[in-house]
Amino acid sequence: MEIKLSETKEINIQDILILYKANEWSSANKPNELYNGLLNSETLITAWEGKKLVGLGNAISDGFLTVYYPHLLVLPDYQGKGIGKMIVDKMQEKYSHFHMQMLTADGKSVDFYKKNGFERAGKTEPMWIYQGNEH
Repeated sequence: MEIKLSETKEINIQDILILYKANEWSSANKPNELYNGLLNSETLITAWEGKKLVGLGNAISDGFLTVYYPHLLVLPDYQGKGIGKMIVDKMQEKYSHFHMQMLTADGKSVDFYKKNGFERAGKTEPMWIYQGNEH
């Protein structure tokens, strides 16, 4: 299995929807918003096996101090093979010097992010106004 990372934003909406639906993310129910949101991210890293999209991660940032990582997904059949780590490492190439890197993690992703250097933010509690139902 050869996985290649790309920073191109030339990506097919159908490939994105396959990835999001496979992970049961509710944002797949808003395909146009999802697609435009990803394309308007400061950084979009995609992982490919040949022409098959197997993972992606995006970043929203002020460009200097703070970066937020809203999405990191890998197709279920490809999870546990280091693809998520590859995407996180690529993001770190760009953002490791930032004062604050933030994300929201739940379920089994908490352990993944801890293994990749993230930790609970002091005594903070994540808060949101959310229109999905999978959390």
